[in-house]
Amino acid sequence: MIRPYFLLAIGVPVLLLALAACSPLTALNALSPGGASECIEGVAYGDGPRRKLDIYRPRSQSGTAPVVVFFYGGNWVSGARGDYAFVGRALAARGIVAVIADYRLYPEVSYPEFLRDAARAVAWTAREAPRYGGDPKRLYVMGHSAGAYNAAMVALDPRWLAEQGMSPSALRGWIGLAGPYDFLPIQNPTTKPVFHFPATPADSQPVHHVSAAAPPALLIAARQDKLVDPVRNTGQLAILLRAQQVPVQERYYDAVRHTTLVASIAAPLRWLAPTLDDVADYVLKPPA
Repeated sequence: MIRPYFLLAIGVPVLLLALAACSPLTALNALSPGGASECIEGVAYGDGPRRKLDIYRPRSQSGTAPVVVFFYGGNWVSGARGDYAFVGRALAARGIVAVIADYRLYPEVSYPEFLRDAARAVAWTAREAPRYGGDPKRLYVMGHSAGAYNAAMVALDPRWLAEQGMSPSALRGWIGLAGPYDFLPIQNPTTKPVFHFPATPADSQPVHHVSAAAPPALLIAARQDKLVDPVRNTGQLAILLRAQQVPVQERYYDAVRHTTLVASIAAPLRWLAPTLDDVADYVLKPPA
């Protein structure tokens, strides 16, 4: 008889190789249990195929639950909500309503249009969360990589939620995983046209929108991240937030890198880092 841990030992290297190559995350979803959650797929929050979201809610739930809107990464040029079912299932299994939102990508749009999509998805969630068992008074926005940038801008720059008749003060907090918060001058050739480089506006950077009015933050990064410098981005943003007396928590993990940080939310890779535990604790047990 082949033991489950033997299969896991074989599967993990394969998963890591796939993730490192930015392959579809089908394997993680296939190995992530969904029995504790219920998914409502393809709900429109605006016009067009890229303005849709999937809602994962706890299957067994009494009362309302906190809500997390999650934006995936992909350098603003790739990604799909279905690839991140493992995030929605994991959060729902911890008693959280999770909303995984698509947003328009380059070359269909460039900065700042994907931020308008992100804000629209958050505003839709604030309005509609009660229909799915969510508590709009316990609303969080979360993202990984480019998605963490989107989350940061929605939380820190009031322009985007203001267009939706909302304010960042409506957020209980926000969560950034390996986010690029200060990346000028742009070095990545794929990112340059997304942000109109070399004419990238300075106010496109989250670090320029820190104020005392910012919602609390949980910032998570991989110490060995070679794509997004954790010191310049996560560390510096935390310093700026604290200087404004904004509550901020930092977590740095040793066994993950840029992509495997978000992958560690999936059941097969949770041994890599306590990402899910830290996120769930932050949402379910917010500091007083």
